[in-house]
Amino acid sequence: MKWKTMIGAALALCATLAFGQGYPTKPVKVIVPFTPGSATDILARTIGQKLSEQWGQTVIVENRAGAGGTIGAGVVAKSPADA
Repeated sequence: MKWKTMIGAALALCATLAFGQGYPTKPVKVIVPFTPGSATDILARTIGQKLSEQWGQTVIVENRAGAGGTIGAGVVAKSPADA
């Protein structure tokens, strides 16, 4: 019985800490590994606009086309971690 109470309290604490953070606190960059004007680009820009409205934060959509998406994936892999 005590273990269940302790686990429940720990989960409640973690949930409180996680939801207490104001995400995002800086502009969000979305990398689209396809050409500008493609269906993927248009979809990313539409979703980015809606997210920007909901979050109250700028969402930047950046196209990095080439090599079948490998260039865009490389940019994401080498990007700095979120702090």
